[in-house]
Amino acid sequence: MDLPVAPPAFDATGDAGPHRHADRGADIGAGCGLVFLELAALVVILGLWWCSGFDLDPASTVTADPLWNYLIAAGAVGAAALVATVIAARAGAVVTVGTQCLMATVVCLIIAGGAAGQSREDQRCREIPAAPGCHNSH
Repeated sequence: MDLPVAPPAFDATGDAGPHRHADRGADIGAGCGLVFLELAALVVILGLWWCSGFDLDPASTVTADPLWNYLIAAGAVGAAALVATVIAARAGAVVTVGTQCLMATVVCLIIAGGAAGQSREDQRCREIPAAPGCHNSH
């Protein structure tokens, strides 16, 4: 007499596990596309800051806005890069993980440099309120 055989409850032979990789072409495309979008966002953010201190009237004195709000916006781009890194790591997209880690590092360097420069400018304006470039000078 033949008794029915139950299917295995767990078969580890077909599990992709940690060796699962995303399609390399899609991985490269996603990595390059995300880097392009993030660099474009950073150019727009820093371009808006630069335009805040630009005026075509040679008789007027215009100072650029403080960098703090623009650095927060750049930090949002860095946070998006970190989220993309985690998602890409879960999908096994090695190239995208590398490019997003690089972008997060670049954004951190931009934020650190901008914060250092702006705090130095703020300190100078606290010490000498009438200094050129300070918002308090008239």
